[in-house]
Amino acid sequence: MSVFLIQGGVPLSGAVRIQGAKNSVLPILAATLLVPGTCVIHNCPQLTDVDYTLAILRHLGCKVERQGETVTVDASVLTDHNVPDGLMREMRSSVVFLGPILGRLGCAELSYPGGCELGPRPIDLHLSALRSLGADIRERNGRLCCDGRLDGGDVTLSIPSVGATENIMLAAVGAAGTTTITNAAREPEIIDLQDFLLALGADVRGAGTSVITIRGGKRLHGGEYTVMADRIVACTYLSAVAAVGGEGEVTGVDWRHLSTVTAVLTEAGCRVESGRSKITIEAPRQLKAVRPIRTAPYPGFPTDAQAVVMAALCKAEGATVFTENMFTSRYRHVDELSRMGADIRVEGRVAVVCGVPRLFGAHVRATDLRGGAALAVAALGAEGETVLSGLRHIRRGYADLAGDLTALGVKIREAEEIVSES
Repeated sequence: MSVFLIQGGVPLSGAVRIQGAKNSVLPILAATLLVPGTCVIHNCPQLTDVDYTLAILRHLGCKVERQGETVTVDASVLTDHNVPDGLMREMRSSVVFLGPILGRLGCAELSYPGGCELGPRPIDLHLSALRSLGADIRERNGRLCCDGRLDGGDVTLSIPSVGATENIMLAAVGAAGTTTITNAAREPEIIDLQDFLLALGADVRGAGTSVITIRGGKRLHGGEYTVMADRIVACTYLSAVAAVGGEGEVTGVDWRHLSTVTAVLTEAGCRVESGRSKITIEAPRQLKAVRPIRTAPYPGFPTDAQAVVMAALCKAEGATVFTENMFTSRYRHVDELSRMGADIRVEGRVAVVCGVPRLFGAHVRATDLRGGAALAVAALGAEGETVLSGLRHIRRGYADLAGDLTALGVKIREAEEIVSES
């Protein structure tokens, strides 16, 4: 098993081009199933979640090729509607295949998805919405068996779920008639999915607002598309500079997608400047605590950025209160940060980060994707060397964390973990 060896305490300087967005590319790749033709996807990051997604597409009969960050999917002929249990369990977002398979073939079979253990993330919203469009969904031996001719309809979500919004959009493109989603998620990744569908000839309007309208049954064709930059990866590298001081630049990203995070970093004492497709940051040696941070659906503070910003504030002067409103188990990184000397007190959904004068390098383990990135951020502000294991979680969402941090001036290398026998 590999580990990262990270040397802390060195102010940063450098620039990083931000990879394609994990949370965009997965539903976009699933959407290729709707097209009886070839789609070319650019800026497709080298992630394990993408690898599993491509494996699912191949299993269903698609011809898939990858050349660097470009993926070509030919879904002219689908040979299966059944996603194996082993592939479904690898990632939570695998449930997004349900909508396009059902929309294209009229039947689908898959198991419940896996992914990071962040607390209950039920797919009831997905299932009830698809049922309202005419799908007959039954559970049999732990698998979901779905069939039925889909017709447009009105779907009102009880919460603005990103995954449910995407699944409904994809199913509705293949349905007959018009579908309206009310209380839809407004994340930039939803707009990215809409733009991809439009490039294929679909009729989808309203992404970025709380009401999305899909006129289904349009004849789709192949197309070419470039995935947006990953705003959470950008937040991670901005937080990395903030954690240790210095300056850095992230490029290829829309600053508007990160405004709630950059506002927090500015309040903490950083100087942040945004351009058309880049953000620069200058950070002091010590940050200061900020007003309470509450995670919320977009355009609120993103839950995916909570851990990395918390890591950056571990040495801030004063105390910062975090309230996690999206997931019930998203403070799993706190125990590992405490190993490094952080003073964080958790009660339910609230975490109070009391700034400490120093953090110290330690052996820590990533238990989920964003928590793993947070440990890397904290290691930059720690004295000495940190050994970070559990890299498989990080590789689900970061194409080259070590390479990107190196570009910012971080002393980081990958090595094989030495396990001592007791």
